Amino acid sequence: MKIINDRAIVLKTKRPHLITEQVSNYKILEEEKGVYKIAVPWSLHVSQVLASLKVKDVSSPMIRDYEYTGRYTPFEHQKDTAHFLTLHKKGFCFNEQGTGKTASVIWAADYLMQQGLVNRVLVICPLSIMQSAWQEDLFKFAMHRSCSVAHGTSDRRKRILEAGSEFVIINFDGVAVIKDEIINGGFDMIVVDEANAYKNAQTNRWKTLRDITADVPWVWMLTGTPAAQSPVDAFGLAKLVNPDGVPKYFGQFRDKVMHKVTQYTWRPKEDADKIVHEALQPAIRFEKDKCLDLPSVTHVEREAPLTKQQRAYYKLLKDRMMMEADGEQVTSVNAATNLNKLLQISGGAVYSDEKEVIEFDVKNRLRVVKEVIEEASNKVLVFVPFTHTIELLKDFLTTSKISCNVISGKVTVNKRSKIIKDFQETNTPQVLIIQPQAASHGLTLTAANTVVWYAPVTSVETYLQANARIDRPGQHNPMTIVHIRGSEVETRLYNMLRYNIHHHHKIVDLYKQELNT
Repeated sequence: MKIINDRAIVLKTKRPHLITEQVSNYKILEEEKGVYKIAVPWSLHVSQVLASLKVKDVSSPMIRDYEYTGRYTPFEHQKDTAHFLTLHKKGFCFNEQGTGKTASVIWAADYLMQQGLVNRVLVICPLSIMQSAWQEDLFKFAMHRSCSVAHGTSDRRKRILEAGSEFVIINFDGVAVIKDEIINGGFDMIVVDEANAYKNAQTNRWKTLRDITADVPWVWMLTGTPAAQSPVDAFGLAKLVNPDGVPKYFGQFRDKVMHKVTQYTWRPKEDADKIVHEALQPAIRFEKDKCLDLPSVTHVEREAPLTKQQRAYYKLLKDRMMMEADGEQVTSVNAATNLNKLLQISGGAVYSDEKEVIEFDVKNRLRVVKEVIEEASNKVLVFVPFTHTIELLKDFLTTSKISCNVISGKVTVNKRSKIIKDFQETNTPQVLIIQPQAASHGLTLTAANTVVWYAPVTSVETYLQANARIDRPGQHNPMTIVHIRGSEVETRLYNMLRYNIHHHHKIVDLYKQELNT
């Protein structure tokens, strides 16, 4: 395929009718041994047709026509991503966290608006990044476009929607609140960020998204970790973007990618990755280490031995778990639940059966956190999975005269945005304590170059997303990821997270190992 004078595409094909049936303006230049040379205009419509026919190396006329807006010069991979998206009305962007896919989406949408193909865009994303990522990035990269954040009461969301902004940003759970208004809101593009939230086609959240995208011409879904936990996670995503690429029913897809080991255990088939890849198309992916020249990342293990009190309770709980597991089938659900209890003990607080908080002496772990902070050359992020432990750590750092702030599920969107701005742009706080589940997506926190894991999480996706808060454009210093561990289960879990072992059965295996030690 060649582009001639920035006006025409010339290509060879054995099946010219596939093109001529969809393109009115064409010219057959020659035919030799059943191979036709055909010329067509280099327009967005024609490029989209060729892309749908899986013609290799199709170029979007965005390359020719678009002046990138905003305060920053795009990286080449960002341009390539934007060009790709304009060629596919429904598609995936799987660029790794920290590669700047938000900017690519904004530029691609802006180009389509210039072409008169898109008038209004709905961005659906986690609550934590509505303002701190999407709204701020729209101001950076397309300040000439109007933007609103639909958050608050149902009436307020409706008023914002009806105001007519070109870009409207809404959180996952907010969509259902004003579903009818969205359907009638004149949106011709829907962008779903952190699309893994829609992997389960049985949920009301998924069904709501299916309904609102049914008649929308453009649907782009973004995630840096597709099918992060299991190959079956691809089903829900594919059904929304590429329904012809997967069977009609979930059970049929599961049988294609998994084989049944026991009543409760399924494991991926050898060709599962290939099937998932084919299902999640059309898609583009750039990996951070291949497209960005970022400073090095060093992983460090720091020991925080359990105190006498922790060891006693840890053993007591493990003995109880062994008795409960005797003769019972261990599932990924109960394995994860019990592992979390053991992790909570290591971290400093656990909930009893009566929902009361039992606190432990965790002076060893707190001492290690303080040491790492004092050793750090810049600001520090501390990821703490458990709510009660967050308060414990905050009180300790405050008492130790170390300035800190907290982002958790309890922190409002507006307050969260101010905390992030202060952390990035001012001298204080020195430390940001974060609940990973509350701020693992989309945030730029490059004022820090050290991440401390106070305790591990059980999700590879959450772990990778959290680390990416510092490992992204704007980071100019070598980075350190610190794993604090005091028990064997923490050591095993960190190994699983670091080496990207995704599948649920690994959690079961890890739990069984713990019971046998």
